[in-house]
Amino acid sequence: MDANPAASQDAGTVISEERARSTSGHATVLAWLPHWWSTVLFPGRSWSAERDWRWASLVWLVVLPAVLLYPYLGFALFEPDESRYAQIPREMLQRGEWIVPYLQGEPYLDKPPLLYWLVMGSYSICGVSEGAARLVPALALHLCILLTYFFGCRWVGERASFFGALLLGLAPGFMSIGRLLLLDGVLTLWTTLALFAAYEARQGSLLHWRWWVVSALACGLGVLTKGPIALILLVPPLLLQRWLSGNLCLLRRWAVLCYGLIVLLVSVPWYVAICVRIPSFVQYFVWEQNIQRYLSPYAHQEGVWYFAPILLGGLFPATLLLVPWVRFLLTTDASVREQRCASLGFLLLSGGWCLFFFTLSSCKLPTYILPAFPALALALGTFVVRCGYQQRRPFQAALVVAGVGLLLAHHVVIPWYAHFRSPIRQGAVLAYHCADPSATVVCYPRPCHAVTFFLDRPEIPSFRSKEIEDLRDLVRQRPQTIILCTHRHSLQGLRQLLPPEVEIVHSVRFGLPAVPGVPQEYQRPLNKLLGETALGLCDLAVVQRKSHSAGGTPGASTAVVAVDR
Repeated sequence: MDANPAASQDAGTVISEERARSTSGHATVLAWLPHWWSTVLFPGRSWSAERDWRWASLVWLVVLPAVLLYPYLGFALFEPDESRYAQIPREMLQRGEWIVPYLQGEPYLDKPPLLYWLVMGSYSICGVSEGAARLVPALALHLCILLTYFFGCRWVGERASFFGALLLGLAPGFMSIGRLLLLDGVLTLWTTLALFAAYEARQGSLLHWRWWVVSALACGLGVLTKGPIALILLVPPLLLQRWLSGNLCLLRRWAVLCYGLIVLLVSVPWYVAICVRIPSFVQYFVWEQNIQRYLSPYAHQEGVWYFAPILLGGLFPATLLLVPWVRFLLTTDASVREQRCASLGFLLLSGGWCLFFFTLSSCKLPTYILPAFPALALALGTFVVRCGYQQRRPFQAALVVAGVGLLLAHHVVIPWYAHFRSPIRQGAVLAYHCADPSATVVCYPRPCHAVTFFLDRPEIPSFRSKEIEDLRDLVRQRPQTIILCTHRHSLQGLRQLLPPEVEIVHSVRFGLPAVPGVPQEYQRPLNKLLGETALGLCDLAVVQRKSHSAGGTPGASTAVVAVDR
């Protein structure tokens, strides 16, 4: 705590009086908000006496997340996102391509390439595997935890930052979802570093250029990871903190220009290169994948309260303290108000802005709010220490339960569930029918990237439902066709849509297996609850021309993969 609480209270009174005088002539809410924010909500000062990190804390934050993150990374890829982000770097590596991302032999322009580059590096060092691919987001999460601790030491004290980082390392919404092969874990690393370094750079009356440059570099890498969202998550919290609390130094125009120049130098070369190669990239990426996806009902439409249960469940066990935390933030008790420093306000602004921005989006996915977790966890850690909860047995027991639960989930439950739902659960059957490199493999009606990754076949053309005539022409020309269907009605529809010159001579079901220990009468309701069929693949059907014998040469065969998301 502050060495001299009385002095701190006097300083708060002076600030309050100055703010009151400055807003006395204004009747608007906007003029009153800075006074309320800085003198009522967050009038306290940072615990500057506890800025130094400790070896014991650092060891805990290195070992515990490592035990939770790194073992059992090699479980089956979740379809379609994980298998897509595993296949793209593999194809780029095979092609020696660093500019244009490729998926199934076609340019994939939805996202920038930084995640692909990192996974390519992991493949080069560790070999191509599911574990090597997931190593990248796992490392990103671990670095986020350490960043939360190091920056928190400078703002809210060592003990508060340790418990904030510990809560982050035990948060299932952060650790379990973030270590999957998705963009959001890596984006969270860059946005956290950019935000925290920019805030540190603006402490005091003069700009600290070292941290300012670090923030700009991290922001540029964020733009290379998922586009302009990195800037959107960075700029508003800094502007709001400056306006509401006034504790950040004023930025000169040349400082802003230097920041922007560094961001451009890091990110723009790839954007220019991709536009030269594929001129339509700007319209597709900027308009369709960013603006239109945010503003219009593009996909994944959810209600306004969609992220509330995700955030509450994702921050467990810290959410058990939600009610006293809200009371801590809103009470007008003078002794409690002194515990709420300006840095705590910035952490809430950062996490709250991320949550608010994506709440307004028409397209919502659980991973979108992952960048909010580090700041909110550090704010929770501040509350825990300043109110003494870290010494209470129920809270300590909750931490142990959360750690054990996360350990079981990462080492047992999630790998089992991923295998249970995997399109390649019956990999031997797939290999028997489709692994022949001379076979032509196509997909209908959507590609199954997990099958592509498993078979190591970089180009599997796909036919959508509206392209059924092209598929009919293909099976007429080939003596044998193998059709893999993911939608439960795909095989039934193909029986009616295939031309009369061909017939299905063999089929294999890829539905979900029986759940061990569950009585037979409950298997079907449980499978319906779990999705009925393995995600990405439902049936295999061997189709032959009626004039062709069953013993045709393997080199003349064709494999058709029918997949639906």
